[in-house]
Amino acid sequence: MRTLSLLFATLCLMLTSCITEEVAQDTPLGNFDTCWKIFDEHYCFFDLKAQESGLDWQEIRQRYRPQIADGMTNMQLFEVLGNMLRELRDGHVNLYAAHDVVRYGAWFDDYPDNYYEDVVQHYLGRAEDYKRSGTLDYRVLDDNVGYVRCETFASQFGTGNLEQVMEALADCNGLIVDVRHNGGGMLTAAQRLASLFFNEPMTLGYICHKTGAGHNDFSQPEPITEKPFKGLRWQKKVVVLANRHTYSAANSFVMFLKGLPNVTILGDRTGGGAGLPFSSELPNGWLVRFSACPMYDRHMMPTEQGIEPDVRVDMTDADRNSQVDTLIERARRLIGE
Repeated sequence: MRTLSLLFATLCLMLTSCITEEVAQDTPLGNFDTCWKIFDEHYCFFDLKAQESGLDWQEIRQRYRPQIADGMTNMQLFEVLGNMLRELRDGHVNLYAAHDVVRYGAWFDDYPDNYYEDVVQHYLGRAEDYKRSGTLDYRVLDDNVGYVRCETFASQFGTGNLEQVMEALADCNGLIVDVRHNGGGMLTAAQRLASLFFNEPMTLGYICHKTGAGHNDFSQPEPITEKPFKGLRWQKKVVVLANRHTYSAANSFVMFLKGLPNVTILGDRTGGGAGLPFSSELPNGWLVRFSACPMYDRHMMPTEQGIEPDVRVDMTDADRNSQVDTLIERARRLIGE
């Protein structure tokens, strides 16, 4: 019996010794410290933000932590955390609560929208005028230019989907691929669509992964590779339309195509957010989400701040009022040159 008691005591001691990290309490200060620490250990763009705006994450903690008080309301806590996170000036940092979502909107609010759904619908026409394959809407415009609207990468493209689109548009003089207001989705879906536009296996870019809690603890860059689509591929001119609301996997799609022969990126700088997202929970149940894996183009240039277009075009008010899409019209002229 004494032996069993000793074994039981030893086992309890071993189990207790495995718990080395305290769980933060659901208090204003506990939630603040947890939020700050999650970003400190997992956010991947501190060096970039320091270069751009002189951000010092330790200084941010020292400045905002004294604003936390035991008796503050959830609304007051949310406001302090939101102000702290906006210091990152990152449109892909979010704090989710039941009543609101923290987001940094200056990235797109301070620039032309360059996309209006009713104007784009004018080009697609009525439901019977265009076709839909998976998440792609497409048709042949009256000057024999193919138009493909890709509003999301939320699901993967099947081989049959892409084959149908390519066959339907094969005789067109050129192709417009519209990823404006595409909020992203699956990186593999963006790679799959990009595979229509090259003929040899390609390294499309690189990605790093966090390996520790330090701000610079990253893996070596790993190549993002893709094989060309096995069916019919596009060999003529293609113009990709992008704007500030082209995010995440859509940002990566633009990155994949930029610089390829016969490809022109037209519109505004994309919205970035190329790094793979990371999510975590605060003690009170609020969720934080941000980029944790930096992504680079094939030349090892960072893409988090967006991809610059080859041709900068903004939509004019006169065109919008006339149901004319300035970007689509400029793309049609480029294809016709």
